[in-house]
Amino acid sequence: MVAASVDEERLIETVGHSPIATVLSNPRRPDNPLEVANQAFCDLTGYPEDQIVGRNCRFLAGEATEPWLTERIRQGVRSHKPVLVDILNYKRDGTPFRNAVLVTPLFDDNGELAWFLGSQVELGEESSAVFAGRRERAVLAVKSLPPRQRQVLELIAKGLLNKQIAWELKISEKTVKMHRALLMERLGVPSSADLIRLAVEAGL
Repeated sequence: MVAASVDEERLIETVGHSPIATVLSNPRRPDNPLEVANQAFCDLTGYPEDQIVGRNCRFLAGEATEPWLTERIRQGVRSHKPVLVDILNYKRDGTPFRNAVLVTPLFDDNGELAWFLGSQVELGEESSAVFAGRRERAVLAVKSLPPRQRQVLELIAKGLLNKQIAWELKISEKTVKMHRALLMERLGVPSSADLIRLAVEAGL
């Protein structure tokens, strides 16, 4: 992997510390291969990191994986837009599991596509009810935000960096960082990656 910029190093560190199964893929390389996988992702899927890095995330698909949901993910990737689906995947030992998969683009300072962030939450037996409940709670939490924090969250969900959000909203980068920290505290999430997931679950 090429040397990471300061922002990339911070992103990779954030992914590494996230309790949610999370990966980063590189759209600048053929077939958008995974380049970062945190321990939560390894624990969830049963694959060690050296069997994840370098592969496209579709290796988790199997016989009963819903092709229309796989296509929805592909459409999100092609159009550089966040997508969230409840899909059936398979662990290393062949065990099927339902999970909420989020894939969202992340952009660099020049507005160029830099990464795709992917995360997964296993839904268990009552997947539809659990997934619907999570989305309902996310919508309510986001609706309760002050207008400026909601604006910041919407731009975070689009994969923009602090510098880009500051330019879009005509505020200082320091103010954006303050809003990001307040959002994580208010919404009860530990990282920016988790903020993105919650925002997408809320339909932003």
